[in-house]
Amino acid sequence: MLTNFQPKRFTPILILVSLIVIVSMITRTVLIFHPTTDLHGSYGSLLGVYGLGLLYDLCMASFAAIPFVLYLWFYNDSVYKKPYIYILTGGFIALISVLLFTNIIPSDFSKPLFKGFVGYVIFRLAVYIFLWKKEEAFRVKWRKAVLMIDFFVVCWLLVFNGVSEWFFWNEFGTRYNFIAVDYLIYTNEVVGNIQQSYPLPLLVTLITLVTGGVFWIIRKPLIQSVETPSPILKRSMVAIALLITPLVTHFVVKSSWRVFSSNTFANELAGNGVYQFGEAFQNNQLDYNKFYKRLSDKEAFTILRKELSAPNAKFVSDDVFNIEREITHDKPEQKKNIVLISVESLSADFLGTFGNTQNITPNLDSLAKHSLLFGNLYASGTRTVRGLEALSMGIAPTPGQSMVKRPDNHNMFTIGSVLRSKGYKTQYVYGGYSYFDNMKEFFSGNGYEVIDRSAIPADKVHYENIWGVADEDLFTLALDVLDKNSKEGKPFFTQVMTVSNHRPYTYPDGRIDIPSSKQTRDGGVKYTDYAIGKFIREASQKPWFNNTVFVIVADHCASSAGKTDLPVNKYHIPCLIYAPGYIEPKVENRLMAQIDIAPTLLGLLNLNYRSKFFGKDLYQTPIGQEHAFISTYQSLGLIENDTLSVLTPVRRSEQYIPNFKDGSKQKKVTSDEHLKETVAFYQCASWLLANKKYNALY
Repeated sequence: MLTNFQPKRFTPILILVSLIVIVSMITRTVLIFHPTTDLHGSYGSLLGVYGLGLLYDLCMASFAAIPFVLYLWFYNDSVYKKPYIYILTGGFIALISVLLFTNIIPSDFSKPLFKGFVGYVIFRLAVYIFLWKKEEAFRVKWRKAVLMIDFFVVCWLLVFNGVSEWFFWNEFGTRYNFIAVDYLIYTNEVVGNIQQSYPLPLLVTLITLVTGGVFWIIRKPLIQSVETPSPILKRSMVAIALLITPLVTHFVVKSSWRVFSSNTFANELAGNGVYQFGEAFQNNQLDYNKFYKRLSDKEAFTILRKELSAPNAKFVSDDVFNIEREITHDKPEQKKNIVLISVESLSADFLGTFGNTQNITPNLDSLAKHSLLFGNLYASGTRTVRGLEALSMGIAPTPGQSMVKRPDNHNMFTIGSVLRSKGYKTQYVYGGYSYFDNMKEFFSGNGYEVIDRSAIPADKVHYENIWGVADEDLFTLALDVLDKNSKEGKPFFTQVMTVSNHRPYTYPDGRIDIPSSKQTRDGGVKYTDYAIGKFIREASQKPWFNNTVFVIVADHCASSAGKTDLPVNKYHIPCLIYAPGYIEPKVENRLMAQIDIAPTLLGLLNLNYRSKFFGKDLYQTPIGQEHAFISTYQSLGLIENDTLSVLTPVRRSEQYIPNFKDGSKQKKVTSDEHLKETVAFYQCASWLLANKKYNALY
């Protein structure tokens, strides 16, 4: 046993590592039996799941042990004597000064967490000074109490994390990743969502009871570690060895090792949630040139320009790095009003139009019969901000954050900038508070008027949850905005972003036949459908209705978990364009990307403009040259002619024919031409953004 050759003082480290491994293994086992998990019957992969899982659990434990190693190494009375009292006090003051008066912490990091950390450091300084004034016997009792309290907190957090991983897996089908890091910034919304979605008091009580039981078992060896003296040299040797371990882990162990199977769920289970959270926090932006396959910039742009060619598009320059095209139409321009409704988490398979038999979208199904319906459309990503990027900027998704959340995202080339050059008023209307996900910063910085929850008086709100007002209240606000726009006598482009089809799936009672108290996804979908139907009926009575084009499209699907990294069926979204008397109803089943919506819409209005869009006007695209872009924050995919090419770090690629019904891989294929096209689109998008060449032209 380890305790036979190390000072008993470090027994808490052995206990901590054991607890982390045990809790992590239990969590892993529970996730294997989660309804979402599909191991394809290949249970032989369980050896890899548990073997690699143990490795990553130990890696995570080595990092988690650092504060305890330091505490057990250094606690002695010397730190309360001169000159250490001055050195440590000065160190505390220096740390507090750095935190408060420098930009070492990113400005968009969670303000409550930052304030909490600063408060903790100040508290520790106060405790240090307090103990300095006390006797040694008192300090020994204090250290014993602190170790016990700290260990109880750590035990509680370990159990809490296990429960949290279940809920995260339930929502996303993965371990912690970029999304979890992203949510740290918006603790108010996320915590509120959890409180409204789950029985939090009951969960906290159960977690505390389990923690109490575990702590009762380990309490005696913890007390003995404080009471047992340990020579400084011996404990220093052990402490240094323990501190070197995470350093070695950081440089030697690779996250790619867990990708041992063709089954995505097996690869995720082989990881450790907390360890992957740390990786995602460290690498929340990915440099395309560093992590992905690439061509020479000249070759990539040559391919891109060829792919962006169209009968009605003429490049304005022979410069291979310039993708600006003049888009022209023979028919007269139609400067109709545009209302674009981006619907939260609306998968295509929710609609009866696509085969759903639950009748949860009666209004959308009815509208689809009178609209131009795009039946083979794919979302760019799995988050609202990625959908907003695709719909506004029409650019291929790039690794890491959506442009909506990146710095320096003002004055970009967007559908808004094009329409403003045509005399349009451009607006973004949101049912929540627009600081969330950086929406206000992005849209206002790109010339949109941003109108959000704060514009609705309290007496006009029928219902609200942590994400915002009920969709019917949002659409009431939108109608008021559109009425005012109409009186100004200029065309308008107004994008409306819904919120109700999101956990906790609550809404006003009496609207649909699914009670809000059930908090089900079907209820959220049906209520949003109800609100959209009500909005269209009320809009049809307005004087501006006959001169308005309505676009209804999802931001992303309801779930992204699947049998592969990029399950194509979990990117299939609906889009319908409704304009009675102008847009002829039909079903368009050609392959289409979410980034194609803006140029296709502008084409339907015969608008002439200069374009930088990566998306294409579907009706100016030759049959067989359609594309669809799908992605996560690090996997980049391109669908063309039923083939999916996927780029992943580090400079890896994969090509196969996917099953469009269940997202699985049907057949591996190899096409150098298709792979080069994929690289060209993503490499050039990253290059243009990095070099600030995707800015507005007007």
